[in-house]
Formats: sequence, structure tokens, C-alpha cells
Amino acid sequence: MPCAMDLPRTPDELADQAMEGTASKDLLKDSSRWHSIPLLNYTPLHKLKDQTLVRFRGMIQDMMDPEIFLERYEVKSSNGIKRFQDGKFRDCLRVAPGEEIDYNAEGNLHGERRTLFVVSVPGLNDWSKDHEKHCAPQTDLATGQAQSPASVAKKRTLEEQEGMDVDDMDDGTLKRQRLDNIQGNEVASASAPSLGSEYLLNSPLPNRPSMACMVKVYEDFDSYQLNSLVDFVGFLSVDPSLDAATLDVDGYESLSELQAAHPSPFLIPRLHAFGVKMLPHANPLLDESLRQPPEACDDPNPSQLAIHKDLRMLLKLCLFDDDLAAEYLLSHLISTVYSRTDMQSIGKFALNLCNLPKESAQEYTKKLYQVLELLLPASHYLPMTLDMMNTAAFAPKKDYDTNKLVSGLLQLAPHTHLVLDETSLQQGKLEANGVQAVQHLAHLINNQELKCDFQYYQIDYQANIPVLVLSEGRSMLPSDFIVPINADAKAVEMLDESLKAAHHYLQPSRLHQFRKYLTTARISPFSVSDEHTEMIQQEFVDMRKANVKSNADDLHGLLVLSRLLGIARGKEALDKETWQLATEFESKRRQRLQSLPKSSQTRN
Repeated sequence: MPCAMDLPRTPDELADQAMEGTASKDLLKDSSRWHSIPLLNYTPLHKLKDQTLVRFRGMIQDMMDPEIFLERYEVKSSNGIKRFQDGKFRDCLRVAPGEEIDYNAEGNLHGERRTLFVVSVPGLNDWSKDHEKHCAPQTDLATGQAQSPASVAKKRTLEEQEGMDVDDMDDGTLKRQRLDNIQGNEVASASAPSLGSEYLLNSPLPNRPSMACMVKVYEDFDSYQLNSLVDFVGFLSVDPSLDAATLDVDGYESLSELQAAHPSPFLIPRLHAFGVKMLPHANPLLDESLRQPPEACDDPNPSQLAIHKDLRMLLKLCLFDDDLAAEYLLSHLISTVYSRTDMQSIGKFALNLCNLPKESAQEYTKKLYQVLELLLPASHYLPMTLDMMNTAAFAPKKDYDTNKLVSGLLQLAPHTHLVLDETSLQQGKLEANGVQAVQHLAHLINNQELKCDFQYYQIDYQANIPVLVLSEGRSMLPSDFIVPINADAKAVEMLDESLKAAHHYLQPSRLHQFRKYLTTARISPFSVSDEHTEMIQQEFVDMRKANVKSNADDLHGLLVLSRLLGIARGKEALDKETWQLATEFESKRRQRLQSLPKSSQTRN
């Protein structure tokens, strides 16, 4: 069985393998090798040595300016002997004792790299973290590497090599190629305040702080997108000299920019990546980049239809025994934007569950979310209190003093479910920030785009964040589908018992099935044949004749709903039965909307 000993454990080993024609990236294609690398997300830094091989999983929160570095440089000793040293995958240039770097040598080679500010997945739920941590390899405190039978023999060789090479120093300060990139700028202001760790870590969800890592990539720069999920493999860089406190402020426009660009590596470590996997989702149960433990289920291969039936029953228990609301909530949970046009994000399913019983609405919304977070890999509950709306930062904003994109509550990874609790909104005045918050939420819901404020202009970044709004009456926010809850007095009275039954129903094996089902359904393919396209067109014409209010948006809604109803039942293509089911559900939903008080009625 392949083991981690074949992988380079230092940048020098990686360079040696390249000279020998060994492709380290090919070695990473073996999942057992990838799995064997320590996961920085769950490994304390004191257990890892500088320049050792690690992984970091997270969301790209910011993309920093290009950086020019010495990829290869000439070193000469006191007796005149010259040699070339590789500078790739390092922050600090290395020389042996008695040697110095010739920065003007003709053979020096400069390269370009980019720094990505990556945070652990915002809103990742506890069960997802526990599974990732359980799948992470244990590390040896002495080596900082995952243990393997052959690791002891290699350890001695590495220690001997480290004894030969030292960092080049000049008056106690390491010479680093990064400083060459900022020559010619004005002297910084020493009076600038020190930046706090919360600002530097830049967590999108301050009450659920993320870990941060500055990842340096050397190729395929255009393949990285803001807010995407990535699993990096590379060399850890935690040399104390990377801290802004050790650097001369000369050459920086401001002390704040210096501190933001060079935070303490023990707060925000660096990783020089040479391997990368783009993650299509955040569900660790279906992630090939994690070593999965053997499953222990009563029925290891239940049908998708059977799981759908059980999950619908669970949601029905949580929704006052409302079967129609359960169908729409399940459709919402497996929805995704699967196509985009210039005017539309196709597949989004923003859902407003309204008509919640007033006497228990605020308590109920929290209990409903507690069930949802057990099912979803990543989600966030946002109570829309007046204070939250008026004070919180919802959209990312560029800070030109530090050259950072300061995150906001809506800067979330794809498929992070956002649950907005409108029952928490009290009477009062929405100030300017609150009005902007509503605008940002509405823009996200309508377009699945996140506005980033660059002070002089705004840029829209594509998003894929399912939004669920819980409200007593019709929400003040837009939505694709509004479903009034049909809760009779008995269902309200039995709510606590129903929720207890729901939690009891979520036995570990069934919970495992539900978690895998929701992600599998969301990424499942689905098609519509030419025959059924003609059927839909004819039925829509008939609908227009029967109801003059029907329009293209109604047709789009039916297509999205029928697609999700089919996928939920394990189908790969639309059939007449599923289409009729969608039209039946929409008819029932619209009847409920008509029965609402006039102030709460809506065409959706």
C-alpha cells in the first residue's frame, strides 16, 4: 500500500524530485497519500515543524496582489565557490553558514506567486467538523508528520539536512525576498494603531470564528475564485521572522498595511501549495479527499425513495404535521443554482415559511433550526433583530488602509444554508446600515449574487446560498416560494412532543443516510426530454387560458419545483407524474396564499 514516505517532506525534496523527473502531483493522485498528510485545520501548530508537508481546507475569502520572488538564486561562499539554491515554496531564502546571496547574479530566476487568504469553512456545523477531525491523521510531535512505518529512517536524514542549512541573517533580521517587492514606497506611519486578531482573522461569522491561513499558489492563478472551497497541500511556513513586529516599517505605505500583510504566523500560518483539490461541496461524508471510516448501518444501501419517505416524515413532524410544507422544505434543502443566464440564476429556491403561530414563533424557529443543522454540513441561523440589522456588516468591503477585503455575514461558501429568522425583528427604525442590509439580502435572494463594496464601485460575485426565511406574516424579503404553514390548534399544542419525537427519530444510522442523501440529491443530474418539453409548453398554454395571471415566472417556478420533486424521488428525468405532482402542489400552495389576510397575500 502506498504511504506518505514517497511524498516530498520539504521544499528541497520537492526540487530534488523535479530534477529526477518525479511528478509529486501524480503521487497526490493516490488518495491514501493525500489522506496521510496532517490537516492543519485540526492540528495544533506546536505539533508541526516549519517547512513540513500539511493540508488546509477552507474557503477563499480574499485574493491578494501578485508577488515576485526569487525562484532560483546564486549563493557564494567566502572561498569563492558558487552554487544555485531553489527559492520556491519558501518565505525565507536559505544559505549555509559562511555563504551569502548574490542578488545581481545573471543566473537568478524570478517567478510570480499569488497569496490567497483562506478561512476554514464559515458556518460548518459541529457534526461536519467532528467527522473531518476524525478523518484527519494523527501527527508525531517530533516530526510534525503522520506516522508511518518507514518514517523513523527518514527522520534522521531530514535532521542532518536541517543542520547543514540555515537562514541567511543580516543584523538578526532574515533577508526575505518579499521585501524586494515593496522598495520605493513611502515610509510608514509609526503612529498607526495595532490591528487586533479578530480583524486579522477576518471571519465572515464573528460569533463562529474561522481559522485562517495564507496560501501561496504558483500556477493556474485564474482557476481560483472568491468564496470557492479548496483543499490545499503544501509546505507550512511559520518562521517567526514573518511577523510584522520583526520587520522594518520602511517601504510600506502604512503600518496597518504592514500588519495585515504580515500577521504573526502563529495566528495565521502560511502554506506554500503544490497540490490542490477543488471541493464541490462541504459534506465530509462524501469527500474523497478525506479518509472515510467504515460505515455501520442497519441497511447500508437503502433506496433513495425510501430515504425520501423517511426524511419527509421527519420534516412533517417539525412543521406542525404539514405535509405540503415538508415537500417544499425538502425541495429547498436539495436546491442549487445549476445554470445561469445574463438575467437569471436558474435553480434557486428561496423559501419563505410564514404563518407561524405567534405565541410560539420565536421559540419554534430556533428549535426548527436545531434540527436542520443536524442534517446540513454548513448553515447559519441569523435572527433579524433590529440591532443586528443596524450594526452588522452584511457585505464584504475593501479596506484600502490595510489592502484587505473585510468580510461580511453573507460571504459564505456555496451551499451554506442561510436561515433568516424574521420573527426576531422588533418594532423600530431601520437605520442606513439596516436598509443596506435588507438590500444586500434581497439582492442575494433575487440574483444569487453577493455585492462587494470597493468604495468607489461595487462588484457582484456569483453565490449559491439557499435562503430560508421564517416569519409570522409574509416576509418583507423577496422569495421564490411562499408557503403558509397550516397549523391547527392540536398541532401547535403537540409541538414540543413532535420535536422530541423528531430528535428521537434521528438515530445515528438514519441521520447518516439523511446527510448523504441531501448532498447526493443536490448534485444529481436531471434532464427533460423533447417529448416532455412539448407537453409542458402545451399545459402552460392551457394554464394561461384558465388563469390569465400565469406568466413566465410561474412556468419557471413549476420547472424548478418539478425538477426537485423528481430528484428527491430518485428520478433522473422528468416524467408526466412528477410534472402533475408539481402543478398539484402549486395549486394547493396558491389556495393557501389566497386564504391569508390581504396584507399577507402575494402572487408568489
